[in-house]
Amino acid sequence: MTGKIPVIMALSLALAACASGPPVPLPPRAPSIATVPAPPAPRPVRVDFVLVDKSDRTLTLYGEGLALRTYGGLQFGDAPMGHKRFEGDERTPEGRYVLDYRNPQSSYHLSLHISYPNEADRAFAARSGRSPGGLIFIHGQPNGWPDGERVPGDWTDGCIALSNAQIEELWTLVADGTPIEIRP
Repeated sequence: MTGKIPVIMALSLALAACASGPPVPLPPRAPSIATVPAPPAPRPVRVDFVLVDKSDRTLTLYGEGLALRTYGGLQFGDAPMGHKRFEGDERTPEGRYVLDYRNPQSSYHLSLHISYPNEADRAFAARSGRSPGGLIFIHGQPNGWPDGERVPGDWTDGCIALSNAQIEELWTLVADGTPIEIRP
């Protein structure tokens, strides 16, 4: 047994010598995720134009020339064909206007005002000795109407009606002053 102890002691000393040698440098650490710069967030595209197509019954939001969102199933005045000319004709205007203000106290679950009549609309009505009308809005369903349901058919006096969920989203996406074009 005495012969084995010196061998074990020699091995122990050799291992101890290795452990007490110069420090071994560690490889550099990879940067943590927190120090890696994140890519820039995509810049939100602002809605800068609204297009209503009466024949397709769609409303499309545009930003920087790109279609961002389209809503379908639009409802119009009781007489949806043709351009609004006079008060009480129950037609929805056609042409270029501006969404110039909003009404949170609307009788129709939020509404965005369309700047009808423009100068040409007023002049046409004046030549006929009539009023062009006004108060044309994009709005939701009548207040008190069952949630999630829509009035059947074309039922407004010339406005553009959406579902309540659609007008809520539109309300958040479209700023006052946004141009709108309503096509036949």
